[in-house]
Amino acid sequence: MALKVNGANPKRFHKSQLKFYIFLIPFAIFMMLPIVFIFNHAFKPLDELYAFPPQFFVTKPTFENFGNLFELANSSGIPLSRYVLNSIIVTSAVVFLSVLISSMAGYVLSKKKFKGKQTFFEINNLALMFVPIAVMIPRFLTVSHLGIEDTFFAHILPLLAMPVGLFLLKQFIDQIPDSLIEAAVIDGAGDFRIYWKIILPLIKPAIATAAILAFQLVWNDLETSVLFTTSENMRTLAFFMNTLVANTNVVVGQGMAAVASLIMFVPNLILFIILQSMVMNTMSHSGLK
Repeated sequence: MALKVNGANPKRFHKSQLKFYIFLIPFAIFMMLPIVFIFNHAFKPLDELYAFPPQFFVTKPTFENFGNLFELANSSGIPLSRYVLNSIIVTSAVVFLSVLISSMAGYVLSKKKFKGKQTFFEINNLALMFVPIAVMIPRFLTVSHLGIEDTFFAHILPLLAMPVGLFLLKQFIDQIPDSLIEAAVIDGAGDFRIYWKIILPLIKPAIATAAILAFQLVWNDLETSVLFTTSENMRTLAFFMNTLVANTNVVVGQGMAAVASLIMFVPNLILFIILQSMVMNTMSHSGLK
């Protein structure tokens, strides 16, 4: 029986796997096309950017678009480093706090018994139905009432609630056997120790996935800089890139827009490459086998 299993799913390459490669390789190439295009587009000179029919690959790569972007950025009143610093601070804070809050809430909703537990979880599921624009006015009123405009709190607070992160972590925590937690309680462990020593290590794949989702949400966010800040030195890199390109010459701006898209995309790609194995474990629910 063991030989049959190994033959059906060999650890090394076997000719029986060719049928999978025939399907997967073209599919992988197709999925890679947008990424390849973003990198090629950023290095195209103006004549290739406006070529008709459009060219997918760059033939004469140039750094001129990068030079134009950074030259224009340096000529503005506030240095580019300030926007980068703002984005790093806001993104780091939101990713850390949203994952912390979602994992704690997921532990309580999954393993604790109290009145209204199912109602709270259904409210979170209901929040998944709302697009960001639907809660724009409530968020603005909340930030205005708290008086935190033009502060980092205005960027961080509205993005801390991440319903999809709570849903994902709660469902993952459900897979942890109750007997494991009961054994820890018998040994004298409290809730915080159980959460820190048992829950977090076992849900690392789900935490990585929630972190990526939170990072993408915050890193590319324009809403908070537009609605909750008026001081230019409190705005983020995403807002700066968007307005910088929009307010420049239409012809030259296309090249800078391509570079801005690449700059905003690369951190997402790097983070996913680093955490992709954990993300795959989350999607296949194999982390707790």
